[in-house]
Amino acid sequence: MASPAPYFVVLVVMVVCALNSIHSVEEGHVGVYWRGGALVKRISHPGWHLKVPFLDQFENVQTTLQTDKVTDIPCGTSGGVMIKIDRVEVVNRLKEDHVYMTIKNYTVYYDKIWIFDKIHHEINQFCSKHTLQEVYIDLFHTVDDRLQAALQESCNMWAPGIEIVAIRITKPRIPDSILKNYEQMEAEKTKLLVAQQTQKVVEKEAETEKMKATIEAEKSAAVSKIKMEQSTMEKESQVRIKKLEDDAYLANEKARADATYYSAAKAAEINKNTST
Repeated sequence: MASPAPYFVVLVVMVVCALNSIHSVEEGHVGVYWRGGALVKRISHPGWHLKVPFLDQFENVQTTLQTDKVTDIPCGTSGGVMIKIDRVEVVNRLKEDHVYMTIKNYTVYYDKIWIFDKIHHEINQFCSKHTLQEVYIDLFHTVDDRLQAALQESCNMWAPGIEIVAIRITKPRIPDSILKNYEQMEAEKTKLLVAQQTQKVVEKEAETEKMKATIEAEKSAAVSKIKMEQSTMEKESQVRIKKLEDDAYLANEKARADATYYSAAKAAEINKNTST
């Protein structure tokens, strides 16, 4: 009777080959393959796939947004002060139609060259050209945009499939002795701002009071003017009334005198006619 051992070995080999050939590509990734160490022009999409057992190597490569975190970045300012940036987060994406050439040129660790190492280089370049005041205060708000522009420019030239979407950077850590000076300076700035705001409030209140006083004065002046005009008009009316009364009195007296004269003349004429 034949030994079952050879059949068992064949079965085991078939199972191992099947397990080695079947693989899955994760959602948001594509599969890339190497045969004998050489990258082949085969890109697979999410789902189950087959490869040649023991000859092909397979790797998932992410093509959706991912965040690379670069940590503990030391740098020296132009004045010689050593500072450290705890973390820089780089949101990036590898375009699917550029996966083959990017992996061929820079392997699956392409982000080490164009993100991790590049971040260290660009931050050290920035620090070495600026003072601590500029790095820590004056220009810090521009660092993320500067880094994004520098990384994207390099990627466009050497690895066009890499898209730099956004960069977030933490505040640098500076020596404690210098930090205390900055904290004291910020405290003094805060006091100055409070004093300035208080002064503005006082000036505003004084300006408001001045405006109120001006308005009241203008109001009083307007009221006085109206009263004066009213008094003038009353006096002018009284003068006109008095003149009318005087004119009426004179006219009345003249009429009476005319009547008396007319009566006397008439009587004289009658007497004259009688005597003749």
